[in-house]
Amino acid sequence: MTGARRQERLGLVFAALCAIDGAFTAPLAKLNTNLADASFVAAAVTCFGAAFAFAQLALRRELHLLLRRDTAAFLVGIGLLGTAVAFLLYFEGSKRSTAIETTLCVQIEPAYALVLSWIALEHRPTLARVAATAAILAGIAIAVGLEQATGSAGVWLLLATPLAWQLSHLVVLRRLRGAPPHLLTAARYVFGGAFLLAAWLARGGLAQLPSRELWPRLLPTLALQGVVLSWGGTLLWYNAIARLDLARATSIVVPSIPLLSFGASFLVLGEVASPRQWIGLAITAAGVIAFVRAPSAGEAARSTAAAEEEPAA
Repeated sequence: MTGARRQERLGLVFAALCAIDGAFTAPLAKLNTNLADASFVAAAVTCFGAAFAFAQLALRRELHLLLRRDTAAFLVGIGLLGTAVAFLLYFEGSKRSTAIETTLCVQIEPAYALVLSWIALEHRPTLARVAATAAILAGIAIAVGLEQATGSAGVWLLLATPLAWQLSHLVVLRRLRGAPPHLLTAARYVFGGAFLLAAWLARGGLAQLPSRELWPRLLPTLALQGVVLSWGGTLLWYNAIARLDLARATSIVVPSIPLLSFGASFLVLGEVASPRQWIGLAITAAGVIAFVRAPSAGEAARSTAAAEEEPAA
């Protein structure tokens, strides 16, 4: 087996593990927020991830990279947007929704990517990507239900969550391009954890700690979500895209997570998806795959130019 083939197979393994890891995120979030205040869960989960991210940088003797004068403000920014704001929205939304609704709502992320790329990066959307985005939105609307969307604060919080992720991605693309993945991951959790811990304390969190009898059940699942699902999931994703092209990795991981999450939600919480949710999931997954596989405006223009330059046979 050639080295390239071996790396490809390893990338597929990392992508599969990333999908399995992501499938348990919503069920664990719902389980934890059923037991404790959502802001406490967000802070605790992030601090567990931050401890491992900090340790990784310390072992590599790279802690100073978090405080470099030219990048520190932007690293703090992705921690604030991509973790602190996003996790607070995600866990507050999870507490008010089912795990299945949580999984489905965050599939709206490609729609935000399309709009923000157009506004901030001047990447004009292609018709294929607009159609794929429409399919994603239609699938989510069918799965969640218009009556649930209008009446549930949790659904709206979850729908807003991917916007925070996408804004943090823009900071990386505009100001942190070339920064190593483990540094970006560490900044997300170290700075994000600091923000969430401060917010929890400011809301009088110490007076609202979970009761003593809940800690034996709560602590292991908080650690699991913080270390394995959050920090570990980020590392799995970066290892996958280091060995596979981004479109291929995304088309494997993103549609797989909600499908696997339906099974994980049943195993962890006993939740069973309705026929309407299965239909919505199918439409959403098809839209995500179409979005990923559709060429961007730049790729489409280059392909057209190449075809025009090619001499006639």
